[in-house]
Formats: sequence, structure tokens, C-alpha cells
Amino acid sequence: MKQAQVKEAAEALFNEQRSPFGAFSLGSETHHAVTIPDAVRRCRWIAVDINAGAFGLFFVSPSLERARLVPSFDSDYPGTSVATKFISGANGEEMVRHTRISTAPRWWADDGIASSQQAFQDLTWAERTAPLAPGTNGIAFPVHADRGQCGLVIFLGSEIALPQDVLYEIHARCFSLFAAVARIRPTDTSRMRSISKRELECLKLTANGNTSEEIAKLLKLSVHTANQYLTQSTQKLNAVNRNQAVAKALRLGLIE
Repeated sequence: MKQAQVKEAAEALFNEQRSPFGAFSLGSETHHAVTIPDAVRRCRWIAVDINAGAFGLFFVSPSLERARLVPSFDSDYPGTSVATKFISGANGEEMVRHTRISTAPRWWADDGIASSQQAFQDLTWAERTAPLAPGTNGIAFPVHADRGQCGLVIFLGSEIALPQDVLYEIHARCFSLFAAVARIRPTDTSRMRSISKRELECLKLTANGNTSEEIAKLLKLSVHTANQYLTQSTQKLNAVNRNQAVAKALRLGLIE
């Protein structure tokens, strides 16, 4: 009834083509076209189904020496929430070790929130852990994909509703979601989190053919500042120049 049941539930969902990922399923030829905005949208659907107020998807860093969670996106996409910054810090180290060896969900509750444990305390298999972010209630679903990649899909909220009979289906949907995101280069998806709104605006205007001078005029910036935003976004996307940065941003769905 534990790890094997999650796997069976996931396979059943995939084989039935009853996609937990909207029109997408792992058995579909369209799954290669999934973008980060698509994944954010589908993760939000899962959050709505369990009445969670926030969410995030994280990769486990491949380094065995430094155990940490690398954010791919969260509910503040394309920005980064305060909770995500806590989760990807030192608070996530124990959860990384757990994720590498288990798929058992972990939940936490803030004792200062009335009835904070009710959504989780009766769940079999799911275990309590220390809060990943202060002042929050949440549940983390360990997920695994091809090539040894693993991570967490995390939901936060004081009014999460997660009956036992729904737990395995939600976990299966998280597996499907993570498998899709893992097909996009995780090194690219993790970098987008730090790109600011202004940097994205400059990239979008560059994609439209505007020069630095024109961007500065349109956004009421100095030319130096416009170039600085473009340089920063280029570095964050690990691109060699602004044209390659624009191409990566388009591919990842950061700009249209």
C-alpha cells in the first residue's frame, strides 16, 4: 500500500490516458512540447483540487556533498516566493536525503494555526517532518524521473483538504508533472527563477527587434540600465549573448 501503490496508481492513470496533466499524458506524443508556463498552470490545477494556497516544484541537486533543493518554479512564477527561498535553503537538506531514498510524502503543520494538523494527521504512509518554511502548513511529494532525477512537488496552505483516498492520485499527478518538467533541461528551468520582471521586459523588447536605446526610451530607463538588465538576464540564462538569451527565454516560455 505504499511506494508500490503510488507506482501502480501512476501507471494506471497513464495507461488509461486519463491524463492528470490536462490534455497531456506520458503516453502522448505531445508531451515534448510542454513548457514551464504549461507546468505552472497544471500544478495550479492540482493545488486547486486540494485547496492549497501555494505550490512549488523543486529538483534535488545532483551533488552528494551539498544536499539542497533547486527551485524550478512556484506559484509566484516568474518570480520566486519567500517560502521557496526558505525551502531551497538549509531547511531543505533533510528533505533532500529523504527524497533520494523514498517516495513517502512528508507533511508539516504550524502549531500556531488552529486545527493545522487535521488535513494530514490521519493520512497513512505520509509522515510528519519539520516545517520547510516558517509559519506554513504543507505537504511534500517526492517524485522521480528518468536519468536518476528526483525532486519534490510541494503544496502550502492552512486549508489544504487531502482525504486518504485522494492521496495516491495526487501523488501520481505529481509524478506526471515532474516527468514532464524533467524533460526540459533542469539547469535551464532552475535559472529562470531569479529573472526579474524588468529583465523579462527588456528581453521581450529585444525579441521584438528593439535596440538598447529604444528599450531605454520605452521603459523610461537610461541606456546603461537597459544594457545592465540585458546583461543580467543573459548571465542568468547561461547564454553567450542577448540573442541566445532571447532564444532560451522564448523556448522556456518566459516571453512570447
